[in-house]
Amino acid sequence: MKIINEFKAFAMKGNVIDMAVGIIIGAAFGKIVSSIVNDIIMPPIGLLVGGVNFSDLKFVMKDAVGEIPAVSINYGNFIQVTFDFLIVAFAIFLVIKFMNAAKKKEEEKEAIIPTSTKEETLLSEIRDLLKK
Repeated sequence: MKIINEFKAFAMKGNVIDMAVGIIIGAAFGKIVSSIVNDIIMPPIGLLVGGVNFSDLKFVMKDAVGEIPAVSINYGNFIQVTFDFLIVAFAIFLVIKFMNAAKKKEEEKEAIIPTSTKEETLLSEIRDLLKK
């Protein structure tokens, strides 16, 4: 029974729940990005390179014989997945860049606001005068 209680405590920690939410949102975001790449970005690129559908590009090493499938290197699928990755990485880069800019503005705001009160400033001035 002790191990079940320990697992419950572990699973209900905020970090685990936050991670689960992040994974779920990340999976949904991945589907959106894949759709953007497959349905919006890749068709014009394929048109520019002569109407090539990247996912159909492959190098057949051995043709299919009867029910035995062909042996092929599907480099077109690799190109497609690489484009997916680059777009996801760029989108994450933009999100992080936006978050860092917002954080920097917040830090600049805090730097402008004096951290000491009027009393502390006055006491500091009196201390400095007494030192002289």
